[in-house]
Order: sequence, then structure tokens, then C-alpha cells
Amino acid sequence: MNPFEASQSTVYPLVAMRAKVSPDASALMDGHRKLTYGQLVEKVDRVAADLAGRKVARGDRIAVISENCIEYTILQLAAAKLGVITACQNWRLAAGELSYCIELVEPRLVAASDRYLDLAAETAGDVPVCRMDGFDADGQTECAAQPEDGLFIIFTSGTTGRPKAAVISHRAQLTRMAGSRLDLGMRQSDGYISWAPMFHMGGTEHLVSTLMCGGPGYVFDGFDADQIIDALEACHIGWLLLVPATIEPLIARLRERQPRIRTVRAVGCMADLVPRSVMDEISTLLDAPFLNSFGSTETGLPPLSGDLIAPGSERESLAKRLSVLTELRLVGADGRDVADGEAGEAWVRGPTLFSGYWNNPEANARDFDQGWFHMGDMFRVTAHGYEFTGRSKYLIKSGGENIYPAEIERILLADARVADAIVVKKPDTRWGEVPVAVVARNSDALTEELVMEMCRTELAGYKCPKKVVFVALEDLPRSVSGKIVREAVEEMVAA
Repeated sequence: MNPFEASQSTVYPLVAMRAKVSPDASALMDGHRKLTYGQLVEKVDRVAADLAGRKVARGDRIAVISENCIEYTILQLAAAKLGVITACQNWRLAAGELSYCIELVEPRLVAASDRYLDLAAETAGDVPVCRMDGFDADGQTECAAQPEDGLFIIFTSGTTGRPKAAVISHRAQLTRMAGSRLDLGMRQSDGYISWAPMFHMGGTEHLVSTLMCGGPGYVFDGFDADQIIDALEACHIGWLLLVPATIEPLIARLRERQPRIRTVRAVGCMADLVPRSVMDEISTLLDAPFLNSFGSTETGLPPLSGDLIAPGSERESLAKRLSVLTELRLVGADGRDVADGEAGEAWVRGPTLFSGYWNNPEANARDFDQGWFHMGDMFRVTAHGYEFTGRSKYLIKSGGENIYPAEIERILLADARVADAIVVKKPDTRWGEVPVAVVARNSDALTEELVMEMCRTELAGYKCPKKVVFVALEDLPRSVSGKIVREAVEEMVAA
């Protein structure tokens, strides 16, 4: 007898318990279909039986290429029951990038929706491809998952120009669910609207958290303001996730429709990316505070998502506040904590953390040095809280997508017509930030269109530069060591 075992739980049993106590409660809806919790768990069990019949077992990976749909969540929960990891693939990637991501996780099979079956066949290599709606079998399976088993793999852009596969465990998912409800004041029955792609945490993590609590989940195939408003009228919503490009379109429809919204506990995203007037207007229209968040795929909403800005608030600063279940240090280049007022890199420790990058020991050794996760984001402590000062790992946040310049630069620098190149971010009213390529060329025959085409061939559309600036090689500002000074180039582009 091991009393420790009684303290362990994972995702599937918690969803199954909601079906046991409230089988007729609404679980998943997509505007056309509705599943109760009883129906949801019945379908999950049948998919799990099918996977087990295909010899997919604990520790294996399933790669998924699909738009948001109810079947996606059912497959995730079935995999969770078996202790199988769902590797959520970004269908926006170019075929070569996607092939790399699939090969990295070595899945037992690739599941694809009808929309992406051809893409799956092109990128899966020798891995069998199955239809998303093709899993169904009689039979019973036991819940094999353990708390530290991987639940999801979510890909993040890498500083080396290759995506990294972040493993989120059952333990992390459970504690992220608890932490977000404490920080945001959410109730057990609050729903969630999953419109962001399910290959992002915004589409997957918070929907699964809602199902573990027994609330309703809305699954939409991308952002649609009217669908979102319909859901806001139908039930109480915990966190309404929005990214900068979606806020003003939603504001426009809210003004036109003037809906009778039930309750929204919090709305928004990282407040620094949104104009104050826009942030205040969406908060006022929804009668909900704006979540001044700062987290990541690797950490969840922590470490700094403990601040809710009430409608009409006039803030001197958008400084962040510490999330629950989080330890945070700000560390200088010497590995020591910095003094208040000085900028330091955020080092995080706590139960919401991911379990490292799949098949990437070098990144794990670097980013988990000394027992803390090194975020690469810089903050300083002031009287207002934690103020964001920049990124030590220079990152472009465009419309909710993470873009690292190295992804684009490695393509530019591989072309013989390019003498040197660097990619910087530029503020954008719609997307928050966009990438701009600054290129010193060896040949005047290299045009902006050719550079764009070069990138479009190998990269997802959202990663491609929105502008190309040609400069003389000697005009690129450099440090004493000869390295291009990115911040100085950014100022050039702004000017």
C-alpha cells in the first residue's frame, strides 16, 4: 500500500468526474453541435480504445494537424487518458518547417482533419496519417497517465531559428488551472472560448482547464466577432483571450450589436501591446477588467499575470504583478539577483512550469541552469511592480505569434546576394509588432520582392518580413566586436 498514490491525479479523471456528477451539463459547443459531459467522456473513451487497439501507449506521441474542432479536444483527452502526448502542430508553417517539427517528436501516428490531410501526407514522412474523425472503437481502457507524464507538446520559436517542442505535463496543466482561477477570480462554472489555434496554449490549455472544472467550452475555427458575442450572451465567461489584432474588430461589433453580455471575469492580453484607449474601451464595453498578463508557453500565465486593470483606470505604469504559485528572481549577467530598479532576466520556479524541450538537451541545460527556468525576458522592480524592459532573447510578438529574428536571418544569410542582414521589430497598430528585414546586398538585382519570395518559400506567412530596407554594408551599426547592434538598427528603421 502506498498512500502517496492517493494524492496523484491527472487530466482525464478530473474531466470524467465532471461527467459523473453533472452528465447533462454542457461541455463542448461549436455553434452547430453540443456535447454534454456524459457524451464527451463516452466519445473520449471510444477514441482511447481505438488508440489502444493501434498499440499507441503511454509515452508515445501523436502529432495533430487540424483547425480548431471538437474532435481535436476529444483526441487530446483520449491521449491524456492513455498517458500519450499530443504534439500540436502549427499548420501555418511552411512544409519544410512542419516536417522538422513532426520528425523531432517521432510520433506513432499523425492525425489530420480533412482540411489538412494533404499537408499531413506531404510532411509526415513514413509516419501513418489518420483522419481526425476516424478514431472509434468499443472496449475499455485504464487511465495510465501519471502526473509528470507529458500531456501536450506545444512548439515555440527558437532563438536558433528552429522551433522548440515544449512539453507540458499533467501536473503543470492542473496547477495552471488552479493558478489562473485564483489570479483572475474565475468560478468553477465559468466558460472559455477557444478561438485561438489549438496549437497554441491559448486554444488548448484554458479549454482543458475549463473542462476539468465542469464549465462550458466553445470551440471556434478562428476569430469571429459574432460567434464570440453569441457565446458571451449565452454563458458566463472566465477569461476572454484577445490579441491586439482582434480587439478593435470586436469593439466594432459590440457597438453595433449592443448585446446583453452575462459576465466576463477578465479580458485581454499583455497590456503593453495595446493602446490605452483601446484597452479601456473593450474593458468598458464588457464591464470586465483588462488582464495585464505576462507568461509564456513554458510557464503558463505566470510569472506576472496577477494584475487586473479595472475599466476607466488611469495607470501611471503597466507594471506587472506576481502570479500565485510562482517564485521569481531577476538576475544579472553575473548570475546574481539585481538590485531594485535595475534590469534583470526573469528566472522562474514553480509547479506551473513545463518539463523541458523535447529532444533538446542543449536548450534544457542552458535554460534550466541552477534549478530555475530562464525566460530571457528582462524586468526591473519599481514602486509600481515589475516593469518589462525588453527581451534578452530578442523576440517579435506579432498578432499573438512569437517570431525570432534568427528564423528569418538564417534564410537571408544563406543567399549569396546578401552581404549581411538583420531582422528587427517595428511597432504596428494592427499586429502590435511586425518583422522588418534590413539587408546589405552584394547585387542590386536583389529586390524587395525577391527577398519576400525567398522567405515565403521557407517560412509561414506571418513570419515573413513586412518590409525590406536596403542599406550599405558599412552603414550597419556594429559593436566593437563587429556584431550588428540590433537596437540601433531598430532606431534606423523607426526613423
